[in-house]
Amino acid sequence: MKFSGSLLFLAALQGASAFTSTAPKSPSFTSLNVAPRGGPFQTEQTRRNAPAPAIGGGAPGAGMAPAGGKSRYTKDFMRTLRPVKVQGSTLKTCSFNESVERVQVFLETGGRPLNAEVDLWQGPDNAPQKMRVYLEDGALRPFSAVIESPGAGNAIAIRNTAPMEFPLSAYVEADNQGPGPARALAANSKPRTVQGGAVFTTPFAPNVMSIQIMLNTDGRPLNARIELLQGPNNNKQVMEIYCEDGMDRPFFVVVETPGDGNVVRIVNTATLEYPLAAHVEAFVIDNNRNIATQGAGLQWS
Repeated sequence: MKFSGSLLFLAALQGASAFTSTAPKSPSFTSLNVAPRGGPFQTEQTRRNAPAPAIGGGAPGAGMAPAGGKSRYTKDFMRTLRPVKVQGSTLKTCSFNESVERVQVFLETGGRPLNAEVDLWQGPDNAPQKMRVYLEDGALRPFSAVIESPGAGNAIAIRNTAPMEFPLSAYVEADNQGPGPARALAANSKPRTVQGGAVFTTPFAPNVMSIQIMLNTDGRPLNARIELLQGPNNNKQVMEIYCEDGMDRPFFVVVETPGDGNVVRIVNTATLEYPLAAHVEAFVIDNNRNIATQGAGLQWS
């Protein structure tokens, strides 16, 4: 799919919206600076002064604990930001300057299904990263990903491919802290190589409330599909990912896993010559929930 866009204007006010609504076939850009807390972006100063949200929505020390993750990547943190409504069959874009190293993209609905496409644009007719997302319940299992944005001229395009009756809420937040969650996870976990055309699955314990997944390559393109299943052939969440360079732009996502019997399936949809490395770890664990069975950790199969 080819996109075309034209630069409209540079916003002079910090409180201006970072999104611009366009027709699906003729998108345009709005270029904005980082705005104070309450808008789509936060400054580093307001981020340092803001109180850290509780993991999993409970009070600190209530039994919810992160496992190798940061609280800023939870749904509770993203919901403190200002959402932008994306109606069905509508495209909205968010552009930013080159000082933004990566952005967090959070999509949810009021409980209805979600069908959307999220693209990273870098200049005209160039989309180095593309994602197609399906959620059975956009409130119970929202989409939360971190997109690397090296270089200049970057923009995030969010297209709601569902009918008009299924709007979604989009949150976009700049993230310039440290090396980023993708590289942090890669440094603290052991990868599993998934050859082209191969399928790997991993179940996890009922007390794991959400997990973090990172996919990367050695610099080759990345084509993969991530599925969250709860029971045989029961897809709760499906993500199809394409990255032009799986090293410069690794894919990182936090997947909510409420209930029991959750399984993550990773499919390398590329050919045999394009393997990928998969990192899967627990993100939020409910320590108050008793596990009757052994093997509470993640187990590759």
